[in-house]
Amino acid sequence: MAKTTVAKTTVAKTTTTAAGESSLRTTVSGLMGELAALEEPRAREVNEKHGDDHGVNLSKLRAIAKRLKTQQDLSRELWGTGDTAARLLALLICRPKAFERDELDSMLREARTPKVQDWLVNYVVKKSPHSEELRMAWFSDPDPVVASAGWALTSERVVKKPEGLDLAHLLDIIEAGMKEAPDRLQWAMNHCLAQIGIEFPEYRARALDIGERLEVLKDYPTPPNCTSPFAPAWINEMVRRQAVQV
Repeated sequence: MAKTTVAKTTVAKTTTTAAGESSLRTTVSGLMGELAALEEPRAREVNEKHGDDHGVNLSKLRAIAKRLKTQQDLSRELWGTGDTAARLLALLICRPKAFERDELDSMLREARTPKVQDWLVNYVVKKSPHSEELRMAWFSDPDPVVASAGWALTSERVVKKPEGLDLAHLLDIIEAGMKEAPDRLQWAMNHCLAQIGIEFPEYRARALDIGERLEVLKDYPTPPNCTSPFAPAWINEMVRRQAVQV
């Protein structure tokens, strides 16, 4: 990915035609300064507890992205800085279908902070024509961070396109490995467990049993009025809501 990065002094141009045509000229160095000005010590402190290394208010970061609109070249330049806030901005202004398969693979392996990985998978890879190929490649990767992305894409398929998935085998893998998995991979596997239990009544009893026995995230601190990530609690609550809606 770094090979495609151009110098920070490069000027990216975007022309908008809405309401009396205007032109936006933005330098990467200017944006880096703008992001630095949004740094909030308290936000950084909270983010660092979750493994992230930025203190930018995300609502304000999204406002910058809204102003910039889609700019693929600028997105690549921002990503190439290696800065977490700049990479988050890059993911908001990119064109997901413009990335090649190997480029996305490299980006994921560079995305070591949870928020960057989460946005890359959810905002970019899921919209890419390479998503299924990457899902299969990442699912069993020896790097647990990469594997967690494969599990996140698998959870997406469980909900939206389960045809062809061996759900019983997925439960076998979860049952055997989730308890001892590293945190990020464990979280992704637990999400998949819950989605299988929610979406498929025929596998619900087994999903609940696995969750109860493994007790993964059972004591996870959950704010009032929020659903616990503990799979049995999550499954039962979502099934209850579905019944109410019917």
